[in-house]
Amino acid sequence: VQLVESGGGSVQSGGSLRLSCAVSDNTDSTYCMGWFRQAPGKGREGVAGIRSDGITAYADSVRGRFTISRDNDENTLFLEVKKLQPEDTAMYYCAADYAWCDPVSLTLRRGAYKHWGQGTQVTVSS
Repeated sequence: VQLVESGGGSVQSGGSLRLSCAVSDNTDSTYCMGWFRQAPGKGREGVAGIRSDGITAYADSVRGRFTISRDNDENTLFLEVKKLQPEDTAMYYCAADYAWCDPVSLTLRRGAYKHWGQGTQVTVSS
């Protein structure tokens, strides 16, 4: 399966973006999907995850500001990001796997995924 992210960009603090991840396979089969980010000099962290049953998980740092969703008709994963802050600046990656993520917190773990996109850059200026 191939994943292609888009929608990143440069925004001012408080701004919003909508990130998209086009999936080459039927997302009905990708039970576990997530968004991760990696800032310069830091490790890749999970920010939001979603299972095929629609159950979601969020990192504490983004809960209430980020919303993950999936459109199985369009085979696309989305991440709505609002109230962006400079500390949200990072490369954002989507990930998918055919395994079941249980508990849902596994959707935030790098090790749960075999398939990754190339990333889309989000830069937030103060």
